[in-house]
Amino acid sequence: MGERCGWAGPDRIYLDYHDEEWGAPEHDGRALWEKLVLDGFQAGLSWITILKKRDNFRAAFDGFDPQSIAGWGEAEVARCLADPGIIRHRGKIEATIGNARAYLALEEAEGFADWCWRYVDGAPIQNGWTSLSEVPAFTPLSERMSKDLRKAGFRFCGPTIVYAWMQATGLVNDHLVTCPRHSACRALAP
Repeated sequence: MGERCGWAGPDRIYLDYHDEEWGAPEHDGRALWEKLVLDGFQAGLSWITILKKRDNFRAAFDGFDPQSIAGWGEAEVARCLADPGIIRHRGKIEATIGNARAYLALEEAEGFADWCWRYVDGAPIQNGWTSLSEVPAFTPLSERMSKDLRKAGFRFCGPTIVYAWMQATGLVNDHLVTCPRHSACRALAP
């Protein structure tokens, strides 16, 4: 058995995230949206910061219910800005409201999950990296997807954020080939 990807650890929450969640193909549209929002909040911060606050985010953002968040106004923004359990960044909070509206529009038009997965023809891209130094920060595909998300009304979804989200949600399998999760995530692909 190989070693897990070098970015995972040493915190147990980070190891569990790597071993149970990161890279597993996600096909639930609402879960995809939640992870995109959280990746947007992560911009400029470490992912472990977001992981440690994820339950607080879920509480503050009504369980990431896009229908609820789409109707938010200044009162809800102010409440979130006063919540020390989350990242208190007005731009990211306001973007989440707009992203909820954009999500609902895509969900109604064609289904958000279907929209996302069409970029990879319905199956995860299976990379074969042997070293973390080979893994890109973004790709031409994440640039295209980022541009299309922005056209659809999303914010905080640049190419690097989108690529991190694609990795996290299993649209791309970027576990190193020496990591046991590489083959496990490959086996989850259709």
